Amino acid sequence: MEMPSAKADFAELLRVSARIGCLSFGGPAAQIALMHREMVEERGWISEEQYLHALNFCHLLPGPEAQQLAIWIGWKRHGVPGGLVAGLLFVIPGALVILALSVLYGMAAQLAWFAALFLGIKAAVLAIVAQALLRLATRALATPLRKAAAAASFLALWLFNAPFPLLVAAAALAGWLAARLRPALLGLPALPAASTAPGTPPPWRASLRAALAGAVLWAAPLVAVHRLLGPGHVLWRIGLFFSKLAVVSFGGAYAVLAYMAQQAVSAQHWLSAAEMADGLGLAETTPGPLIMVTQFVGYLAAYRAPAPFSPQVAGLLGAGLVTWVTFTPCFLWVFTLAPWIERLERARQLQGALALVTAAIVGVIGHLGSWFALQVLFRQLRPVALGPAHITLPVAASFDWRAGLIALAAAWLVLRGRWGLIPVLAMAAAAGWLLAALPG
Repeated sequence: MEMPSAKADFAELLRVSARIGCLSFGGPAAQIALMHREMVEERGWISEEQYLHALNFCHLLPGPEAQQLAIWIGWKRHGVPGGLVAGLLFVIPGALVILALSVLYGMAAQLAWFAALFLGIKAAVLAIVAQALLRLATRALATPLRKAAAAASFLALWLFNAPFPLLVAAAALAGWLAARLRPALLGLPALPAASTAPGTPPPWRASLRAALAGAVLWAAPLVAVHRLLGPGHVLWRIGLFFSKLAVVSFGGAYAVLAYMAQQAVSAQHWLSAAEMADGLGLAETTPGPLIMVTQFVGYLAAYRAPAPFSPQVAGLLGAGLVTWVTFTPCFLWVFTLAPWIERLERARQLQGALALVTAAIVGVIGHLGSWFALQVLFRQLRPVALGPAHITLPVAASFDWRAGLIALAAAWLVLRGRWGLIPVLAMAAAAGWLLAALPG
């Protein structure tokens, strides 16, 4: 059998990556399974062992693991050009779709029929977050210490509104110490056998070049915004915030959303809590990483403070900037650290840190789910002070039975009926439209 030329093989990578980018609905589990079928089972581009090693490696990195896995596979086949093609095509289809939906939302958010559709979509999102929480908890909370980390992170957020980066740092430090002193508390798997040839020098030079190039590209638009518009402009603020978010986005999009909602809604007032829930519903309906919801936030933030641009131009600039600073770091992490993949897998303390961060993130997602539930199911909330702690409680009389009914139906369809994501969201949107005319 004649082997394909490098040029033909690269063209095939291009086609397959574009196909995956257009079909990557359903969150990271579905996206990772799709890549496995296309690139491991059907084409044999990498072995099963390489695929699993790369997946473990991507779980160590901040950002969407499915996109980083696509970047790594492209890098493994064709170096940096292959990684760029695979990673960009994984993101671009979904980015274009959610940008179009964000523009539509900005123009139509005040229309009654539009609000009616999102009544159902937001209620369905509660069921989807609950499903993600159950899946992650089953995998991540294998020992009492991990369960304690999840509970502690939930209480820290619920009672004290603790900063997400601080929770990640504290969990990482505790996991590192536990892996060093009492690894049995974490239930870590056995270390893989070494596959790096003895005496192979560490790939410092390649990693340094990739890190410098990635950092320059990451910072370039921020520098331009700072020089042209100044540090007080909304584009600078959203660019800086989402750059920081890209560094601490361990544990998937649901974990980051709690921190993003905390800052974008309560601190910066870029959008309301209900609009944040709408954005998550939009992101659930599009291909690509769920973290694409950041583009929606960037669009609305700039759209509402557009000077010196028109609202539409400012929104497009905000969406583009947020997308750049969210996904450029993914390429930086993979190209910098991919040569170290086998060494990183054998770093026991790093495994321990990641294990406890993942456990803490179960608590973060639990807090996110409770936050969304309050915003969607109740029209009025009241803050309550308990000494140094502050909690938010619902006003029982403000319960929206329509949202509650749709949320229960969606939960049954997702958890018991095994319905797919898109049919559930379509059902919920239709139910919201039908029930909107009834009093809440």
